[in-house]
Amino acid sequence: MDYAASFFEGRGTQWNYNSLKNFNAISTPVQHHLQRVYMTLAATVLLSAVGVYIHTLWNIGGIITSLLFIGASTWLAVTPSTAENENKRLQLLGAAALCEGASLVTLVGQVLQFNPSIVMFAFLGSTAIFACFTGAALLAKRREYLFLGGILSSVISMMLMMQFGSMFVGRGAFMFNVELYLGLAVFVGYVLFDTQMIIERASLGDYDYIKHTLDLFMDFVAIFVRILVIMTKNANERERKDRERRRRRD
Repeated sequence: MDYAASFFEGRGTQWNYNSLKNFNAISTPVQHHLQRVYMTLAATVLLSAVGVYIHTLWNIGGIITSLLFIGASTWLAVTPSTAENENKRLQLLGAAALCEGASLVTLVGQVLQFNPSIVMFAFLGSTAIFACFTGAALLAKRREYLFLGGILSSVISMMLMMQFGSMFVGRGAFMFNVELYLGLAVFVGYVLFDTQMIIERASLGDYDYIKHTLDLFMDFVAIFVRILVIMTKNANERERKDRERRRRRD
């Protein structure tokens, strides 16, 4: 989350009060743009899974791939969205997805050793959550959730301050749970906000489907990581309680 937070600072609330009152239906060009975004997002998530597999072969995941993810994402963001740059930007998006997948392999690998089914259920759960809140954003009135931008940015800033403070005073179980569940709620909120921002930007002529895919990909990964940690933590607690019950019987 530390390296991802820097990207969210650029997701400002580029709207005003008048824009909140614009509840027009999604136009056909915007619908086509959204189809392109979600098709690219599916391919990006698949590439991220390939990144996990590549790490199992060559053990490349770690700090280096995290830095490469930041570099590829930043390079993509600053590269102009033109027809000439489309292939280059798609390659940067693919590289970012591969590096992100390789960076997650430490967490994913530990969970696979503990209980492989958790990874699949976490992925399915994340997909279901992402799909439900995306649908809510698409079916809602135009710009209904744009007010979330300022709130979510403030919560992200507060969580970063909490993490910084924990470096000096330590972080207990309560603080860990607050950051975990609050972080999940924040990124679910970003799915609503980013989806409606994509609709609005496309309505204004911004059809940069590659950058919009990157925004949603980061939301999906953040949700997946937190769902995975929550499910693993709950499974560990159930296993611990089962061991205690067996000891009492013995």
